[in-house]
Amino acid sequence: MPSVLITGASRGLGLEFVRQYAADGWQVFACARAPGTPPLAAAAALGNVAVHALDVTDRSAITALARQLAGTPLDVLLNVAGSMGSRSFASDGLEIQRFGAIDYEDWLRILQVNVLGQARMAEAFAGHVAASEQRKVITLSSMLGSMGLNTRGGLYAYRSSKAALNAVMKSMAVDLQSKGIIAIPMHPGWVRTDMGGPNATVDPVDSVAGMRRIIAGLTLADSGRFLQYDGVELPW
Repeated sequence: MPSVLITGASRGLGLEFVRQYAADGWQVFACARAPGTPPLAAAAALGNVAVHALDVTDRSAITALARQLAGTPLDVLLNVAGSMGSRSFASDGLEIQRFGAIDYEDWLRILQVNVLGQARMAEAFAGHVAASEQRKVITLSSMLGSMGLNTRGGLYAYRSSKAALNAVMKSMAVDLQSKGIIAIPMHPGWVRTDMGGPNATVDPVDSVAGMRRIIAGLTLADSGRFLQYDGVELPW
């Protein structure tokens, strides 16, 4: 059976990915800082789900898990874990991380999760992915990281983290091509999750179903593109 490792699996889009891939018979490795949450436990009861405690900012934990899964091919490495920082976009909108009121310590924490954490995961598990049939590294980004689409400013920490992540994924697409690995960042849409808030326009089920369709159809020719959950290509 095909296999997928998912970070940020205890809630939101990560949890929905676990549900959908497990329901389709994939072997799912669900990774989360809080692996014992009832929603993730319920998803694990679907079968084919192995739950692991993992914080993507913890280099030693990533290395330990990669060693634990040595010899296990991963068709898809799906980096979902992410952070908008200490304040909520859902409640405060563009007021968070605005010019003149930037929390630089918070900015560093966001970069640790959204950029360095994703790079560490890819480096640790590239061999597992290369040993699989599908060979895909997918990282959830955001249209807020697109410089071409930025017409409202603000959100300095989050925007810059996702722009940096896009650059990481673009380089990864080049560097991993010789191994046959496809690497892309994906924008899930503005989704009704804890991060997106209740006013978001896309349901998590629809977002994940759309992204899964795109992931399933990817070829090496797509590596390095910046795609939305509905297949639209976004500008950098």
